[in-house]
Amino acid sequence: QVQLVESGGGLVQPGGSLRLSCAASGFTLNTYTVAWFRQAPGKEREGVSCILTGDSATYYSDAVKGRFTISRDKANDTVYLQMNNLKPEAPADYYCATDFSGTQLQLLEPSGYKFWGQGTQVTVSS
Repeated sequence: QVQLVESGGGLVQPGGSLRLSCAASGFTLNTYTVAWFRQAPGKEREGVSCILTGDSATYYSDAVKGRFTISRDKANDTVYLQMNNLKPEAPADYYCATDFSGTQLQLLEPSGYKFWGQGTQVTVSS
């Protein structure tokens, strides 16, 4: 079926690293802008990073800039989020989203994305 699937979440200590993967089934992810969002319990969904199609320009929230890297593996039609130097935070579900419509300033806004994965949980704790 047509779906978006995240993987790679888990428990990591502060300062550690994780790499999340976003893969599509039933369509070609390479042709879409893809973004990562996260949401902790009781909080609003927060834009983390996105990568555009075409020139693959990338954008990051201030909270993760310099620590996270989004990338696209076109051969495998997969988008990754490399998360380094993870900070202690409440557990959050990380979501991959695609099918964006909006302005450049809205690239990290959840409302701009039509299609979402189910999420993968990331916990950073000592």
